Parts: sequence; structure tokens; C-alpha cells
Amino acid sequence: TAWTFGFSRTTSPGPRSTSPCRTTSSRSSPTMSCPASAACEPSTSTTTSSPRKLSVAPQFLPRSLRVADLAANQVTEIFPLTFGEKPALRSVYLHNNQLSNAGLPPDAFRGSEAIATLSLSNNRLSYLPPSLPPSLERLHLQNNLISKVPRGALSRQTQLRELYLQHNQLTDSGLDATTFSKLHSLEYLDLSNNQLTTVPAGLPRTLAILHLGRNRIRQVEAARLHGARGLRYLLLQHNQLGSSGLPAGALRPLRGLHTLHLYGNGLDHVPPALPRRLRALVLPHNRVAALGPRDLTATPGLAELNLAYNRLASARVHRRAFRRLRALRSLDLAGNQLTRLPMGLPTGLRTLRLQRNQLRMLEPEPLACLDQLRDLNLAHNRLRVGDIGPGTWHELQALQVRHAPVGHTVPRALPSPFLRYRVPNILIRE
Repeated sequence: TAWTFGFSRTTSPGPRSTSPCRTTSSRSSPTMSCPASAACEPSTSTTTSSPRKLSVAPQFLPRSLRVADLAANQVTEIFPLTFGEKPALRSVYLHNNQLSNAGLPPDAFRGSEAIATLSLSNNRLSYLPPSLPPSLERLHLQNNLISKVPRGALSRQTQLRELYLQHNQLTDSGLDATTFSKLHSLEYLDLSNNQLTTVPAGLPRTLAILHLGRNRIRQVEAARLHGARGLRYLLLQHNQLGSSGLPAGALRPLRGLHTLHLYGNGLDHVPPALPRRLRALVLPHNRVAALGPRDLTATPGLAELNLAYNRLASARVHRRAFRRLRALRSLDLAGNQLTRLPMGLPTGLRTLRLQRNQLRMLEPEPLACLDQLRDLNLAHNRLRVGDIGPGTWHELQALQVRHAPVGHTVPRALPSPFLRYRVPNILIRE
């Protein structure tokens, strides 16, 4: 008989979704519970989870155990045969407890060579536990006190695909060039919300998604990324890159990079020499004040460009700044200091966000040939109905009104059908 053991009130290990951003999900509590001091024996009845919280894990559990759920208790100690010698055991959930390294014996998983998922998040671990099962595919260690990964601690986990280490206390000295180098199946690594000042070395080439947001990274070096040639998503938001932290060629090894997040880094210009195949560049809440004619020429395949809440002024956006971006579909320039629409917008554009600027006029020329534009947001500008030139909307055949503001009327001669035309603060009267 295969057993599931549960003594859990809530579980939320936070597995990865298809999005590169961190998500959480819930798992229903298993259907069998046992007193902490007793061994579980097969029973014909089902026992619901006890409202009491365990402080010590059971010393013995059935050898045929497949899933063990002790999440959301107050467990401070487990024993060698709690999870050891369980050849069928596939999943262990220990998150939201009070486990320290002292309460996790080095042989805790000996003889359990099938464990694929292990959740130890939200505990009190100060370093990554040694002797983890080599069969692991998903390892959750987020929200602990981890400041280092001992050398060799991840040398046997060649099947590990997802590793969650966010919200810990990791520093550069707590990692070395071998920390991740043996993880030959790793696809997803979350190191966000730590204290790193550099990109870790020795990243495996299988890595597709790397979260490094909310650290203290000041410099990105190409040498640190040579091993991670398969990286698709690089998230560096809320670091300290400033004006020189991402020099030309720093990301050159990442030829297949799809998305780069640089939100809130104090950048004063678009980083030069970005990977040519980049599809999404996310740069909001920086200090970019100008766009020159060559600033975006290195990334002709961009489909999404977000420069919201920077310091762009119309006089410093060159009329040819966007000329190479023929694949661009979404452009976000909200929250800047623009007084007129940029010239030379890509003809395939479908979304254009210009809310919270200082627009004082709309002229037909910048919108000419934008016959695929479906979403135009002009909210919170300084436009009046008389500031909209004749023929401005003539070629916007894909645009359609979704909702007009109360107390305002939409200008006449708008194309049909419209999808969205939002003007909450534009004074438009007939």
C-alpha cells in the first residue's frame, strides 16, 4: 500500500508557473495524520488533519510513503527514519515550520532516492542543507536565513530543474564558482531579495530563467554569463547598476536572451550592445533622459519596449530613434516629460501608452500609417479638444472606444471599430 502522510493546516510552497515571475499556489492537505511520537500504521479509515501543531516530526513513517506533508506546523526536529528509507517517497512538504540546520540530520533522506519535490521554505535554515536527495527536481528554500551554500552541497543534484533561494541572506562570499556548475538540468533559479553585489559565477548552460532582482548588484560582467548561454529571461530589477553597471558587451554571451528586466536601477541611458535577438526590454523607473538615433539599433527584433517613468523630453527623442524596430508591438512611454508625440513610430505598433506626460497637441503625422494600433492611452495629459489636429485619427482604423470618461465626449471622426481611447483628463466638448 502506498501512503500519504499529512499533518498540515495550509501549504504553499510557491512552485513556478509558466511566467518568469514568482507565483504561489496551494496544495490540499493529505488525508492521514499521526501523533508526533507514534509510528503510522495502515488503517482502513481516513483521519483529518489535527488542529494541533507538531513541534517534533514522527520518528517512523511507513516505508511505502509517497507524499509527506508537515507544512505549517512548529516542527524544529526531524529524525533519520522520518523520511529516510522510503524508496517510493516523491514529495516532502516542510515549509512554514521552525526548522534550523541543527534539526535536520545529515542522513534525513538516506535511502529515499525518488524524492522529486522538497519544500523547506519559511524555516530558520542558515545554510543550504548537505546530503539532499540526488533525485530532486524542485527545491524550495525561499524565506530562510541562508547566507551560504557549502561547497559541494549541490554537486549531486543533476536532475534539479527549479531552485528557489529568494528572500535569504546570501552574499557573494556565500557562493563560489562551483555552487551551481553541476546542476546540468537547472532551468529556473531565483536568487532575488538577497545581498549579492555581482552575478554568480558558474551558471549552467541549461538555465532559462534567472531572477536577481532586489539585490545590490553594481556591475554585470560578461565573464560571469559565459556558461549561461541558454538564458532566456534575465531579471535584474531594483539593483544598483547606475550609469556604468551594464557596459557594452556585458550581455553578449546571452545570444538567445528574450526578456531583460532593468526596472529601478538608476540607468541614465539605454544599455548599449544588447543581444540582437532580445524581444522585450523593460526599463521603467530609471533616469533615461534621451533617445538617440542609434540607441535601439542593436535590438531590431524588439516586440516590447517599456520606458515608462523615466525623464524623456520631446526635444531629446530623436525622430529616428525607433526606425529599426519594425517588430515593435508595444511601446510604453507613460510618466515622462513628452510634450508631443514621438516621430517615426513603428508601423506595426499595436499598443502605445503615453499617459501622464505633458502632451499639449496631437498632430496627424506621428500617427500616420499606424493602422494596426489598437490601444492608445492618452490619460492625464494637457490636451484640449482644440489641440487635436484635423485628420489625426484618419488612419487608426483598428482603434475603438472601449469606455469614455464621464462628463466628456469623444472627438468626432474617430475611426471604427475602436478598442480603447481613454481620455480621463482631456477636456473634450461638443
